[in-house]
Amino acid sequence: MKLLAGNSNRPLAEAIAASLRVELTKATVHRFSDMEVFVEIHENVRGEDVFIIQSTSYPANDNLMELLVIIDALRRASARRITAVIPYFGYARQDRKPGPRTPISAKLVANLITVAGASRVLTMELHAGQIQGFFDIPVDNLFSTPLMVPDIRKHLGTEDLVIVSPDVGGVTRARGFAKRLDVSLAIIDKRRERAGVSEVMNVVGDVRGRRCVLVDDIVDSGGTLCNAADALLEAGAVSVQAYVCHGVLSAGAVARVAASSLERLVITDSIRPSEGVRVTEKIRVLTVAQLMGEAIRRISTESSVSSLFD
Repeated sequence: MKLLAGNSNRPLAEAIAASLRVELTKATVHRFSDMEVFVEIHENVRGEDVFIIQSTSYPANDNLMELLVIIDALRRASARRITAVIPYFGYARQDRKPGPRTPISAKLVANLITVAGASRVLTMELHAGQIQGFFDIPVDNLFSTPLMVPDIRKHLGTEDLVIVSPDVGGVTRARGFAKRLDVSLAIIDKRRERAGVSEVMNVVGDVRGRRCVLVDDIVDSGGTLCNAADALLEAGAVSVQAYVCHGVLSAGAVARVAASSLERLVITDSIRPSEGVRVTEKIRVLTVAQLMGEAIRRISTESSVSSLFD
């Protein structure tokens, strides 16, 4: 196999390559003066099984365009199979029409990746599982539970622990955590008045005297998690921590989390952590390099990926 990295998360790409004991393919991915993306691959890839590691995180459009141009370059260089490894799939929250005359941008991105020439996609914790159906090529969607469940056991234990979903849409994910940890489940009933703003309405489940762990796929502005933590403490919880796969943490989210009643926020490096994240004591980062590396190895050897989560 060959691994090729875009510019969105070079440290993660290097860690994945180290876990697989291979070198990253030599390539140039840079911008012209007018910010057009230019790609040149400096090694022969004809007939090779090539994996492109590129999160479509901020700046989402630039990183997406990089991914598409790299795929096109590989296709024209006669790579045998091109797998787009997208640890964080941007535009995933636009997976349906929330109102009239609005796009389904996740479907558009799926079409772009497919038409560019990708043979398959490997991603992690898609915001909505049905996005896999937007692609006409195979999609492997990894889950963060093999990373986070052992970390919860190690740092928190399970006594008096309750897993909490910050909204109704995340109940399936939270139930999976609760089942693996053999603990109870609670749900936050919230009403979102407009994009980026959430209002906590009710706590469904018994959290009094319990240690709560909020689990979610994405933390963006941090408003949902901070409001949920306040609601849980008001309902009698002893402490609140959060485990979230993708730390988007836009605008003033890091400062908001640091000033919140959350005891700790644990995220992964599916998105390259900012300097603010690295210096904030309340935020801890888990690496997905081993998990993604193993998935890449299994795809390359035509082994089962789903058995990673058995």
